Amino acid sequence: MPRVGGKAKTRKAVAKRFKVTGTGKVLRRHQGKRHLLQSKSRKRKRALGKAGLVSAADIKNVKENLPFH
Repeated sequence: MPRVGGKAKTRKAVAKRFKVTGTGKVLRRHQGKRHLLQSKSRKRKRALGKAGLVSAADIKNVKENLPFH
């Protein structure tokens, strides 16, 4: 019997930007590490290189676009 509503597909743009951990948390990269780096301190640039967590308000939207993760 065919599925009603179609097949869930992964949004590839979302899959490239976010990672779901084993416990269900969603990781993201920080913004601000692409250019204009001279004016930023070393400490700030190091911190921007580490992964951050997606806020609780946005987790639902991200996970809806990653149905198989």
